Amino acid sequence: MNIMPGAMLGLLGGGQLGRMFTMAAQSMGYRVTVLDPADEGPSSGIAERHLRADYLDGDALRELGAACAGVTTEFENVPAESLRILAEHCVVSPAASSVTVAQNRILEKQFLAANGFGVVPYAVIQNSRNSHKLDEVLLQTHPERLPDLFPAILKVSRFGYDGKGQVRVTNATELDSAFTGMNREPCVLEQLLQLESEVSVVVARGFDDKVAAFPVAENQHRHGILDISIIPARVSPAIIENAREIAIQIAEKLDHRGVLCVEFFVLPDGAPSKLLVNEIAPRPHNSGHYTIDACVTSQFEQQVRILCGVPLGSTAMRGAAVMVNLLGDLWQQGEPRWEQVLRHPSVKLHLYGKLAARPGRKMGHYTVLAETTEAALQLALEIKQSLAC
Repeated sequence: MNIMPGAMLGLLGGGQLGRMFTMAAQSMGYRVTVLDPADEGPSSGIAERHLRADYLDGDALRELGAACAGVTTEFENVPAESLRILAEHCVVSPAASSVTVAQNRILEKQFLAANGFGVVPYAVIQNSRNSHKLDEVLLQTHPERLPDLFPAILKVSRFGYDGKGQVRVTNATELDSAFTGMNREPCVLEQLLQLESEVSVVVARGFDDKVAAFPVAENQHRHGILDISIIPARVSPAIIENAREIAIQIAEKLDHRGVLCVEFFVLPDGAPSKLLVNEIAPRPHNSGHYTIDACVTSQFEQQVRILCGVPLGSTAMRGAAVMVNLLGDLWQQGEPRWEQVLRHPSVKLHLYGKLAARPGRKMGHYTVLAETTEAALQLALEIKQSLAC
């Protein structure tokens, strides 16, 4: 049964992704209730209702499920159990099964490898019977192969994002120290590879099994945080087609109903497989923000459409685009000079309504639209430089 405009939709999470979902839903005539434990947030501040409660508060979840025709989430670290409880009362997208895999790096790697998708060589690092000795740590690979992974990056299995919960290591001693620094929580050790570039694909899959993929984005990171996305990606047509096909296959293997982002590593020419899956996110993604201004349908409108059971929108793109993240570092000398952005008629500014600007915190983004990738990138970098002055 389709959910029509005028209905109340539920959202788990009060951050900026939820804000953009809420704005898309409201523009289509829907109302939104946000469940979030914080007093205030980017999405809870504009939603029709803010239900302030813990994500596992049974009474609050039942209240949300009873009041809403459908519920979605803005981030994958919401407890999967919350989605299972809500599914007893209303439509839920994505399902707890998708979120369970994506919010745990170990399960994610195992799912990808088991289904034949290329991943970076890795090992699972976790204590054996609460051991505190590295030689008694359990490994996905054989212990004698561990040196083959160095240099590598140790990533905590759960709740790591934007470079948090990650440490580079070059030998077993550094690994042991880093593992201890992460409170010996289960981790994934990934081999550091030489990369040609990084790309991502946002796909949307409805309850009717219909799938739509957005154009491939080329991503550049700074200190583990997405800095710039360039669309379309400056990679070969074969890589673009392969990335889109793999992203769709992953959505289907997960039986994912919703928006899903798949991040890839592109290896240099001559590698056995040029495209490896880095991570998956069962929600709209930072690298897909360009879709708000550059595509017929944004990733957030697709999220609304899927939740409500209506047909997917077109993912066609109007020209080229470059998206640049605005981090809290820009505010350290006062309010940024927004005239450097707003004076350009083909540039769209998005601020998230966050009150406190901290270094590394995502405060907003701007998207440059142009006829060519080169023109969009040149203007995006000029604006970025002017804001830093």
